[in-house]
Amino acid sequence: MQPPVMSWLTRLGFVAAAPAPSDDGVLLARLAAGDTDALALLYRRESGSVYRYALALAGDEAAALDAVQEAFAQLLRGPQGFQPGRGSLGAYLAGMARHQLLSQWRDARRHVPLDDALDTEPTPASDERLTEAQRQDGLWAAIRRLSWPQREALVLVDLQERSYDDAAAIAGISTDVLRTRLHRARQRLADLLAVGERP
Repeated sequence: MQPPVMSWLTRLGFVAAAPAPSDDGVLLARLAAGDTDALALLYRRESGSVYRYALALAGDEAAALDAVQEAFAQLLRGPQGFQPGRGSLGAYLAGMARHQLLSQWRDARRHVPLDDALDTEPTPASDERLTEAQRQDGLWAAIRRLSWPQREALVLVDLQERSYDDAAAIAGISTDVLRTRLHRARQRLADLLAVGERP
Protein backbone atom coordinates (compact mmCIF):
# COMPACT_ATOMS: atom_id res chain seq x y z
CA MET A 1 0.00 0.00 0.00
CA GLN A 2 1.34 3.40 -0.98
CA PRO A 3 1.41 6.33 1.44
CA PRO A 4 -1.16 9.08 0.89
CA VAL A 5 -0.15 12.04 -1.26
CA MET A 6 0.75 14.99 0.94
CA SER A 7 0.07 18.55 -0.16
CA TRP A 8 2.96 21.00 -0.25
CA LEU A 9 1.31 22.88 2.61
CA THR A 10 1.36 19.74 4.76
CA ARG A 11 4.95 18.96 3.74
CA LEU A 12 6.04 22.44 4.78
CA GLY A 13 4.25 22.16 8.08
CA PHE A 14 1.27 24.46 7.90
CA VAL A 15 -0.04 23.47 11.30
CA ALA A 16 -0.15 25.27 14.62
CA ALA A 17 2.26 28.09 15.41
CA ALA A 18 5.32 27.39 17.57
CA PRO A 19 4.99 27.75 21.34
CA ALA A 20 6.04 30.99 22.98
CA PRO A 21 9.78 31.22 23.66
CA SER A 22 9.29 32.34 27.26
CA ASP A 23 11.72 29.78 28.66
CA ASP A 24 14.51 30.14 26.07
CA GLY A 25 16.79 31.91 28.52
CA VAL A 26 16.30 29.28 31.21
CA LEU A 27 16.87 26.40 28.78
CA LEU A 28 19.94 28.05 27.24
CA ALA A 29 21.42 28.65 30.70
CA ARG A 30 20.85 24.98 31.51
CA LEU A 31 22.43 24.02 28.18
CA ALA A 32 25.47 26.20 28.88
CA ALA A 33 25.81 24.40 32.23
CA GLY A 34 25.95 21.05 30.42
CA ASP A 35 22.33 19.93 30.80
CA THR A 36 21.62 17.88 27.67
CA ASP A 37 17.95 17.54 28.66
CA ALA A 38 17.64 21.24 27.88
CA LEU A 39 18.92 20.58 24.37
CA ALA A 40 16.36 17.82 23.96
CA LEU A 41 13.57 20.19 24.97
CA LEU A 42 14.80 22.90 22.61
CA TYR A 43 15.17 20.36 19.82
CA ARG A 44 11.64 19.06 20.32
CA ARG A 45 10.26 22.56 20.20
CA GLU A 46 12.29 24.14 17.39
CA SER A 47 13.53 21.37 15.09
CA GLY A 48 10.31 20.97 13.11
CA SER A 49 10.16 24.55 11.88
CA VAL A 50 13.91 24.69 11.22
CA TYR A 51 13.70 21.45 9.23
CA ARG A 52 10.71 22.64 7.18
CA TYR A 53 12.57 25.86 6.37
CA ALA A 54 15.72 24.00 5.35
CA LEU A 55 13.73 21.49 3.29
CA ALA A 56 11.85 24.26 1.49
CA LEU A 57 15.13 25.93 0.56
CA ALA A 58 17.15 22.84 -0.25
CA GLY A 59 14.49 20.50 -1.55
CA ASP A 60 16.68 17.66 -0.38
CA GLU A 61 15.78 15.81 2.81
CA ALA A 62 19.35 14.75 3.54
CA ALA A 63 20.70 18.28 3.12
CA ALA A 64 17.89 19.66 5.30
CA LEU A 65 18.58 17.11 8.03
CA ASP A 66 22.30 17.87 7.91
CA ALA A 67 21.59 21.59 8.21
CA VAL A 68 19.30 21.07 11.21
CA GLN A 69 21.80 18.78 12.89
CA GLU A 70 24.59 21.29 12.39
CA ALA A 71 22.44 24.17 13.69
CA PHE A 72 21.72 22.30 16.93
CA ALA A 73 25.34 21.13 17.21
CA GLN A 74 26.46 24.77 16.98
CA LEU A 75 23.90 25.72 19.62
CA LEU A 76 25.26 22.98 21.86
CA ARG A 77 28.85 24.17 21.35
CA GLY A 78 28.02 27.83 21.97
CA PRO A 79 24.59 28.66 23.40
CA GLN A 80 25.87 32.10 24.35
CA GLY A 81 25.87 33.00 20.63
CA PHE A 82 22.11 33.51 20.74
CA GLN A 83 21.14 37.12 21.44
CA PRO A 84 17.42 37.48 22.28
CA GLY A 85 17.39 41.13 21.22
CA ARG A 86 18.15 40.17 17.62
CA GLY A 87 15.25 37.77 17.14
CA SER A 88 13.71 34.52 18.29
CA LEU A 89 15.63 31.33 18.99
CA GLY A 90 13.83 29.69 16.06
CA ALA A 91 15.06 32.45 13.75
CA TYR A 92 18.59 32.05 15.10
CA LEU A 93 18.55 28.29 14.47
CA ALA A 94 17.03 28.75 11.01
CA GLY A 95 19.78 31.24 10.23
CA MET A 96 22.43 28.71 11.25
CA ALA A 97 20.72 26.06 9.09
CA ARG A 98 20.67 28.54 6.19
CA HIS A 99 24.41 29.15 6.55
CA GLN A 100 25.02 25.40 6.58
CA LEU A 101 23.02 24.95 3.37
CA LEU A 102 24.88 27.79 1.68
CA SER A 103 28.16 26.21 2.76
CA GLN A 104 27.06 22.84 1.35
CA TRP A 105 26.14 24.43 -1.96
CA ARG A 106 29.36 26.41 -2.19
CA ASP A 107 31.38 23.27 -1.49
CA ALA A 108 29.46 21.22 -4.04
CA ARG A 109 29.43 24.05 -6.61
CA ARG A 110 25.93 23.13 -7.58
CA HIS A 111 22.36 23.96 -6.67
CA VAL A 112 20.33 21.30 -4.87
CA PRO A 113 17.04 20.82 -6.80
CA LEU A 114 13.72 20.81 -5.04
CA ASP A 115 12.52 17.84 -7.13
CA ASP A 116 13.65 15.16 -4.66
CA ALA A 117 11.55 16.55 -1.82
CA LEU A 118 8.53 17.07 -4.03
CA ASP A 119 8.35 13.80 -5.94
CA THR A 120 5.57 11.54 -4.85
CA GLU A 121 4.51 8.18 -6.14
CA PRO A 122 1.36 8.36 -8.22
CA THR A 123 -1.64 6.77 -6.58
CA PRO A 124 -5.05 6.05 -7.99
CA ALA A 125 -6.93 9.29 -7.40
CA SER A 126 -9.95 11.16 -8.56
CA ASP A 127 -9.67 13.73 -11.32
CA GLU A 128 -9.79 16.46 -8.68
CA ARG A 129 -6.76 15.08 -6.84
CA LEU A 130 -4.88 14.71 -10.10
CA THR A 131 -5.69 18.30 -11.06
CA GLU A 132 -4.60 19.54 -7.63
CA ALA A 133 -1.34 17.60 -7.90
CA GLN A 134 -0.68 19.12 -11.32
CA ARG A 135 -1.30 22.63 -9.92
CA GLN A 136 1.11 21.92 -7.06
CA ASP A 137 3.73 20.61 -9.47
CA GLY A 138 3.34 23.79 -11.50
CA LEU A 139 3.66 25.92 -8.38
CA TRP A 140 6.84 24.16 -7.25
CA ALA A 141 8.30 24.34 -10.75
CA ALA A 142 7.71 28.09 -10.67
CA ILE A 143 9.18 28.42 -7.16
CA ARG A 144 12.29 26.52 -8.31
CA ARG A 145 12.77 29.12 -11.05
CA LEU A 146 12.98 31.98 -8.55
CA SER A 147 16.43 33.22 -7.61
CA TRP A 148 17.79 32.09 -4.23
CA PRO A 149 17.09 35.48 -2.53
CA GLN A 150 13.54 35.60 -3.90
CA ARG A 151 12.81 31.96 -3.03
CA GLU A 152 14.18 32.46 0.48
CA ALA A 153 12.00 35.53 1.10
CA LEU A 154 8.91 33.73 -0.22
CA VAL A 155 9.56 30.61 1.85
CA LEU A 156 10.20 32.54 5.06
CA VAL A 157 7.24 34.91 4.88
CA ASP A 158 4.57 33.19 2.79
CA LEU A 159 5.20 29.52 3.51
CA GLN A 160 6.67 29.60 7.01
CA GLU A 161 4.56 32.61 8.03
CA ARG A 162 7.44 34.27 9.85
CA SER A 163 7.32 37.95 10.73
CA TYR A 164 9.27 40.34 8.52
CA ASP A 165 11.71 40.96 11.38
CA ASP A 166 12.36 37.23 11.95
CA ALA A 167 12.65 36.55 8.22
CA ALA A 168 15.10 39.42 7.77
CA ALA A 169 17.16 38.20 10.73
CA ILE A 170 17.36 34.69 9.28
CA ALA A 171 18.36 35.97 5.84
CA GLY A 172 20.84 38.43 7.32
CA ILE A 173 19.30 41.44 5.57
CA SER A 174 17.29 44.51 6.51
CA THR A 175 13.51 44.39 6.65
CA ASP A 176 13.32 46.80 3.69
CA VAL A 177 15.48 44.51 1.54
CA LEU A 178 13.36 41.53 2.58
CA ARG A 179 10.16 43.34 1.58
CA THR A 180 11.66 44.23 -1.80
CA ARG A 181 12.75 40.64 -2.43
CA LEU A 182 9.36 39.32 -1.34
CA HIS A 183 7.53 41.75 -3.62
CA ARG A 184 9.71 40.76 -6.57
CA ALA A 185 9.33 37.07 -5.73
CA ARG A 186 5.54 37.30 -5.65
CA GLN A 187 5.52 39.28 -8.88
CA ARG A 188 7.83 36.82 -10.63
CA LEU A 189 5.89 33.83 -9.29
CA ALA A 190 2.62 35.29 -10.57
CA ASP A 191 4.21 35.87 -13.99
CA LEU A 192 5.60 32.32 -14.10
CA LEU A 193 2.28 30.80 -13.09
CA ALA A 194 0.39 32.91 -15.65
CA VAL A 195 2.69 31.67 -18.43
CA GLY A 196 2.22 28.09 -17.24
CA GLU A 197 -1.59 28.38 -17.43
CA ARG A 198 -1.69 29.47 -21.06
CA PRO A 199 -2.88 26.77 -23.48
